[in-house]
Amino acid sequence: MTRVRLSVAERRGELLRAAIEQIEARGVAAVRIADVASALGVSNALVLYHFSSKEQLVAAAFRHAAEADLAHLRRLLGRRSPALRRLRSAVRWYAPTGQAKGWRLWIEGWAAALREPALREVTEDLDRRWKAALAEVIAEGVAAGEFPCPDPPGAAFRLTALLDGLAVQLTSYPGSVPRARAQQWADEALARELGLEPAASPAG
Repeated sequence: MTRVRLSVAERRGELLRAAIEQIEARGVAAVRIADVASALGVSNALVLYHFSSKEQLVAAAFRHAAEADLAHLRRLLGRRSPALRRLRSAVRWYAPTGQAKGWRLWIEGWAAALREPALREVTEDLDRRWKAALAEVIAEGVAAGEFPCPDPPGAAFRLTALLDGLAVQLTSYPGSVPRARAQQWADEALARELGLEPAASPAG
């Protein structure tokens, strides 16, 4: 079967998507250049032509995944609706009970980042930009008089810390917490950080 000739950008995107799938399946430590090449039916040399080492490929794969997640977050937070509704949508998507994919990937990334400086840079950048995006919309809501949060950056930090922790629990120990309860905790945490009663947060 003849393979379609791809542009450099298309080929890199294909390799990055395959690397993400292999990392999710095998873990950062176990994944090899050969695994990514085999998944696409290409040579190891082709992978190494675009990414000179496994470490470079892994870091680029995580950055690719991070940019996709951030783009979706920006779409949710950029809607023309009250800040409270946008925040609720973002939290429900980001929470491990929502539609966000790849929590196994990010747990792998956090662990590997303890030993890989390039990967640590990627995960730190993602974390910083997530918190900044949430804090910005929280500040918008305060300015509009929607809720009385005195510390938007702190609220964003505490909220994402809770969601990350829930993700580790639900991903590592499936069934340890009912999904409905975890979602309730996320909703309550958002309302608490914004100085609202849980029932005040809109349904969607």
